[in-house]
Amino acid sequence: MFKRLSLLLSLALLVAMLLLISMPMSSVAQDAEPTAIVGAFGGGETKISYWNGLTGSDGVTMNEMLAQFADENPEFEVTSEIIPWNTLYAKLQAAFVANQPPDLVLMHASEVPQFASFGVLMDLGPWYVGGGGWFDENDISSITYEGMQYQGVTYAIPLDNHGRGLWINTDMFEAAGIDTDPATVPTNYEDWVTLLQALTLDANGNNAADSSFDAENVVQWGYVVGEWPRVNFLSALAQHGGEMVSAEGQITVNSDAGMAALQQAVDLVYEYNVSPPPAGFDTWQGFASGSVAVIPTGTWFRNFAVDQTDINGTAWPQVQFGPQPATWFGIHAFMLPAMSTPEKAAAVQTLLQWISANQVTWAGSGQVPALLSAQAALDAENYPSNILLGQTFTDYGILDYQSTAVQEMYAALDPELDAALNNLKSVEDALNDAAERMQQVLDRAM
Repeated sequence: MFKRLSLLLSLALLVAMLLLISMPMSSVAQDAEPTAIVGAFGGGETKISYWNGLTGSDGVTMNEMLAQFADENPEFEVTSEIIPWNTLYAKLQAAFVANQPPDLVLMHASEVPQFASFGVLMDLGPWYVGGGGWFDENDISSITYEGMQYQGVTYAIPLDNHGRGLWINTDMFEAAGIDTDPATVPTNYEDWVTLLQALTLDANGNNAADSSFDAENVVQWGYVVGEWPRVNFLSALAQHGGEMVSAEGQITVNSDAGMAALQQAVDLVYEYNVSPPPAGFDTWQGFASGSVAVIPTGTWFRNFAVDQTDINGTAWPQVQFGPQPATWFGIHAFMLPAMSTPEKAAAVQTLLQWISANQVTWAGSGQVPALLSAQAALDAENYPSNILLGQTFTDYGILDYQSTAVQEMYAALDPELDAALNNLKSVEDALNDAAERMQQVLDRAM
């Protein structure tokens, strides 16, 4: 009884804390209390409540799949709530405290350690082939499988690999005389600067390398540093041979590698004039309006680029600013509450078996299916960005650091990155301040 009370009190404290620290740092204003998007699919007697954070065009694809599932399985009714990610984490913890969690939740692999450590997730090992079940662990990459586990127990079923790459405006490239073939992508910072300067134009048509360039009157930006700075930084950190946390448990974002990675991004704004400062600049709309040539973004950008803009564009691999390639990627994964009844777990299992069997359909969201067999089934004509970016995740992808406190550490890092990129702090001060607070968080969690 005491142990359970202690758990509930700890969760309550974490809910209060995350509500304070998890407000996203963005150049685009967001509602203080985002409203969940709720949809009901089917009208059968078997009810499943399902929460996820797919607020982009990938959420549309997911709802289309749920509608198809309900059509094929009329005995089910699935109620889906799409909740912004940061709000979802806090709301889910509150739901566990109240003993009213959803029957199914889609989160990121980086959240597995935190929620598993609370003791509120179901062990899904028996659903894997190795445990006598149906999901084949040999049909996913080893890094994906490892992301489903915490302290040797498997708590999740992966849906996809999603992560960072680039989307380029091919008309702007051609106008600048730059090859759009992904095979020609630069592999060092200096060549990237040259390319981005050629793509950055002022109102007189001068590019950023021209001595007559007017940096106060830019009409076309070569690049944007404000598109999710954290994962761009983590990618660049790895490219310079760094890591967020050392094997000894020390925060190392302020290492030489970290300083180099962030300084390069800052220099793109204030020395080379190829990117606007993040504050006040909407990166997606900048690309859609034809004022951005290269946007570092995620696999989820595909449907927006194709369906909601008239820009001729294509995917490219993530920028390589350091000596070695690296790109951040994550894993969307399904989890169940430990308190699920056998009947409810069986119903959810039926839904997840169906979704897993239809991961090629999920590729229509822009994400890369987790199943290797589904990846192999993608054709290059319909899924070029999934194939291209998915291969980079396999070849040199990096996941979030696994910790029960990773979100709190990110909440300490994000504002410091924004401060440096908006020229409010030096790179050194920003990363040293971030490292100090992140270390305090990590020490409490260890």
